[in-house]
Amino acid sequence: MKAALSALAATMLAGCATTSATESPQNAFFDALSARCGKAYAGTLASDQDADAEMRGKTMVMHIRHCSADRIEIPFHIDGLGPDGGWDRSRTWIISRTTTGLRLKHDHRHADGTPDAVTLYGGDTADRGSATRQTFPVDAESIAMFTATGRSVSNSNIWSVETTGAGFTYGLNREGRHFRVAFDYARPVTPPPAPWGW
Repeated sequence: MKAALSALAATMLAGCATTSATESPQNAFFDALSARCGKAYAGTLASDQDADAEMRGKTMVMHIRHCSADRIEIPFHIDGLGPDGGWDRSRTWIISRTTTGLRLKHDHRHADGTPDAVTLYGGDTADRGSATRQTFPVDAESIAMFTATGRSVSNSNIWSVETTGAGFTYGLNREGRHFRVAFDYARPVTPPPAPWGW
């Protein structure tokens, strides 16, 4: 009887270990962001390249505005870059689940709500990533869009999104281009108005 109970306990423990070991880091990442749904945080430019000059020193806010089981919408607001020097509310990062992982898309709108000529570009994860960081190499649809609009320099883009206990970071990397903005979870702010067109 003792031996049977020991065997049963070992089997149950092995089953738990297997479940834990195979838990998707992408699900953990998605769930960690979803847990902050509705909250907004202050941030800053964390890169320092000439291409970032207009954003340097600007007030920034990211807002985990809407979450469903398969999609998270995160508007990115920048003060001082909008019409008449006000808020630029043109950008929304959209992270969604796919059958193979996660997808990042960029929704870009004009102040009147109409889509920008270059919008809904991004890519899918190519590996499991981690519970705190996922990367998104540019997809074929985006490459076609960039090429058609004279932005083929972006055809090797790799975007990254990180969420840790300390904060949220969005990044863009390609040869010669390294852009990064960081938001502090210890600096919550009042949620901003909806992004343009939403």
